[in-house]
Amino acid sequence: VQLQASGGGSVQAGGSLRLACQASGHTASFRAYGMAWFRQTPGKEREFVAASRSDGGMKYYTDSVKGRFTISRDNAKSTVYLQMNSLKPEDTAVYYCAARLYWSVTYASSRVFDYWGQGTLVTVSS
Repeated sequence: VQLQASGGGSVQAGGSLRLACQASGHTASFRAYGMAWFRQTPGKEREFVAASRSDGGMKYYTDSVKGRFTISRDNAKSTVYLQMNSLKPEDTAVYYCAARLYWSVTYASSRVFDYWGQGTLVTVSS
């Protein structure tokens, strides 16, 4: 499975960005994949941001982005999105999309995901 992330950029605090991650090469239906976004800053561990269950039902967020970020998926396009509103300087990071076949209850751990996108940089200035 290949994941291609896009949509990063530079924005002022309070602004919005939408990240997209398109999957290809998957032999199972995209619906079967649990999808997530993580982010990472230099010298820190990769941090969970948001996840969407493989059945498309439940969505999960880390506390710091609740109410500001929304994860969604378009199974027909094999794409997952991360809409980021009210961005803050502390949201600055490289954002990675991740996928695994079927869902895992330990979705907040980067170790359970098998496939990763290349990362897209989000910079929020104050």
